[in-house]
Amino acid sequence: MEQMGIEDQEITYGKDIKSLTLSQLQEEMVTLGEQKFRAKQMYEWMHKKLARNYEDMSNISASLKEKCRQNYTYTSLHMLKVQESGIDGTKKYLFELADGNVVESVWMKYKHGNSVCISSQVGCRMGCRFCASTLDGLERNLLPSEMLDQIYAITLETGERVSNVVVMGTGEPMDNYDNLLQFITLLTDENGLHISQRNLTVSTCGIVPKMRELADQKLQITLALSLHATTDEKRKKLMPIANRYSLEELMEVCAYYFEQTGRRLTFEYSLVRGVNDTKEDAEELAALIKNLNCHVNLIPVNPIKERDFVQSEKHAVEAFRSRLEQQGITATVRREMGRDIDGACGQLRRKHIETAVPPSDVLS
Repeated sequence: MEQMGIEDQEITYGKDIKSLTLSQLQEEMVTLGEQKFRAKQMYEWMHKKLARNYEDMSNISASLKEKCRQNYTYTSLHMLKVQESGIDGTKKYLFELADGNVVESVWMKYKHGNSVCISSQVGCRMGCRFCASTLDGLERNLLPSEMLDQIYAITLETGERVSNVVVMGTGEPMDNYDNLLQFITLLTDENGLHISQRNLTVSTCGIVPKMRELADQKLQITLALSLHATTDEKRKKLMPIANRYSLEELMEVCAYYFEQTGRRLTFEYSLVRGVNDTKEDAEELAALIKNLNCHVNLIPVNPIKERDFVQSEKHAVEAFRSRLEQQGITATVRREMGRDIDGACGQLRRKHIETAVPPSDVLS
């Protein structure tokens, strides 16, 4: 997709060392007059040992640290606030970036391991009607390091390894495509956290050209499409992106993604009472996706005060799932987590912006 009228936004305070691959860092070391092996040392400090600054790197010389300080930005997010659910132990984090913007992330504990849901942009311009992330529009894209450091900071705070990552927080990942690819490269690198591509899920509202480009990369990640409606007319009322790309185009690119990667797709479907949760909706959804290798993740919509959407009742959710399965469609209902801690994407960030908490009152 074309950048939809917004220019690429770069942070202007220097090249970001934590966003560099190992080979790129080796080139930088040579430029600085250092031996190549220094890159491997620094890379491990940043991406395996999760050093928060240059001073943490005990086997790096003072002279090299000084060269790096003069030439590179070192991304290390400041943890402003942590909310922990009294229901299920889910944690929601609010991080401050170097330019004063804030983003949020979520840590979820499952039997199969710990998952972190991260943000890919500061705000979002997609305008989805049920999402708090988009209410204030887009500020800027996140750098690869700013996406990574949400995971690193949470790993250090919890003291537990992250095994699954979901790029499904604030922002549209395909609207930050190049930085997303660099992030994936760094996250899955054997010299860093080395999280398997199969344990990474990227969500999109449906930017068709970027989905096709991603398919051509032949990565083994899971692609999750926010669908939420079964007709173009209904989808346009929920998601402005539907005015640009039709359901027919979306189904075509989803088939192409499976063809190129062999990876089953996930369709995210937020159930809104009286809007998209009827028997007819379930039957239309089954007919729409029946020829695709896919899984449907049903999501009882997380209410936000700025919208009048109401969550579907439990019996309606179960009936919807049952109708899909009767049509041969695999479907699950997402386990609700963190409802008592501003669980919906963008809620914590928006609350922080609205209240303008003075620095002295912020938790660190």
